[in-house]
Amino acid sequence: MTTMTEASVREFKMPDVGEGLTEAEILKWYVQVGDTVTDGQVVCEVETAKAAVELPIPYDGVVRELRFPEGTTVDVGTSIIAVDVSGGATPAAPAEAPQPARVSASAQAPAVEEEKPAARQPVLVGYGVAVSSTKRRPRKGPEVVVPQAQAAVQAELNGHGPAAAAPVAGGRSRPLAKPPVRKLAKDLGVDLAAIVPSGADGVITREDVHAAVAPAAPAAAPQVAAPAPAAPSAPSGRPATVAAPPVASFDGARETRVPVKGVRKATAQAMVGSAFTAPHVTEFVTVDVTRTMKLVEELKESPDTYGTRGLRINPLLLIAKAFLVAVRRHPDINASWDEAAQEIVLKHYVNLGIAAATPRGLIVPNIKDAHTKTLPELAESLSELVATAREGKTSPAAMQGGTLTITNVGVFGIDTGTPILNPGESAILAVGAIKLQPWVHKGKVKPRQVTTLALSFDHRLVDGELGSKVLADVAAVLEQPKRLITWN
Repeated sequence: MTTMTEASVREFKMPDVGEGLTEAEILKWYVQVGDTVTDGQVVCEVETAKAAVELPIPYDGVVRELRFPEGTTVDVGTSIIAVDVSGGATPAAPAEAPQPARVSASAQAPAVEEEKPAARQPVLVGYGVAVSSTKRRPRKGPEVVVPQAQAAVQAELNGHGPAAAAPVAGGRSRPLAKPPVRKLAKDLGVDLAAIVPSGADGVITREDVHAAVAPAAPAAAPQVAAPAPAAPSAPSGRPATVAAPPVASFDGARETRVPVKGVRKATAQAMVGSAFTAPHVTEFVTVDVTRTMKLVEELKESPDTYGTRGLRINPLLLIAKAFLVAVRRHPDINASWDEAAQEIVLKHYVNLGIAAATPRGLIVPNIKDAHTKTLPELAESLSELVATAREGKTSPAAMQGGTLTITNVGVFGIDTGTPILNPGESAILAVGAIKLQPWVHKGKVKPRQVTTLALSFDHRLVDGELGSKVLADVAAVLEQPKRLITWN
């Protein structure tokens, strides 16, 4: 049997998939130990604070080791997978028992040996992060000695059963449980070491975890999470694409605790920062969009006339175009505030953000240089943006550099709202539901298609007059779209 040398093993490190990101969570492994991989093959999916991203391996070889199980948050620059590139070699049996690995009690992942600085590896687009000269801050929690920690985690990753119980300092053993059960226990706040296992060979099962939670339900003000419901199924029997949010059970635990991480955590931090940094002002206008709705139907029925064949046409497209027209007339609204320099930065381009609700939370990808696009080009960009967001494939780059945003709360049947600014931007336009309402039209009360728009803006950058003019222009374009929307 051919053995591998350390020189034949390549370490693939967690890349910085967005500007300035420091960590990412491993959502799913697409390979297992022993699998053959090729240059460019996707090996795992990770979630950063901005989006879920698939990571391709940058070389050919055989997977020797997966460093971390799914659900682990890993620092950028840390090795996550080892690949033998010697050409088909398979792992040799160790000549002697491995030395105990020192790991942090708070980190349930194997310690990774420090490596000598190496050249930057090509990953995704361009190259991975350069080797840092600074040392990573130590993890919290006392150090304990865990013999054969690598082998234990690897057994979990391979899906062949739970990791072997590992004796730790003080004579304790690591409870036997498969990764899904460990995650369930973590979500419910249950200490696996306090559970009496009922499974074969002393393995803790899901039922054991749920049983440990049940007695705590009657207690006054318990702080135990209820199990999350299963994902709903589509009519065809396949799992639905959007998972249902956790729902508290009124006959079980009294509270449900959902860990805040990834996109949702980043969104929460950004919204709090925006709300308490930029002085928000919101103005409203109710507008007759009957002609806009008629134009939407006309674009659908006569695509060759307008060059829109094969493109997705909807009211949001014309609202986005109307917003761009208003910004072109009042360019001072397209700006940002530089706190350090105490300057207003006027933007001579518009990267138009479109707020999108996804299973992972709210994201705001933007259409680059939207101000230069014709209506058909804008329709194509908008369709691609929405499709990519629904698939959960929006890249971090697509969510950076936005200048203005539109959020369409009308799709949820909401009349309007007071939107919070996307950090670093000067204004956000909320679009309410379009409804048939009585409206005075040409001196008579008639049923008309009506909606309410809300424009929030940073009062440091935009005064009431400028904000009012922009909102009034958007309304005017939507009332007379054929007259005011330009096609180039």
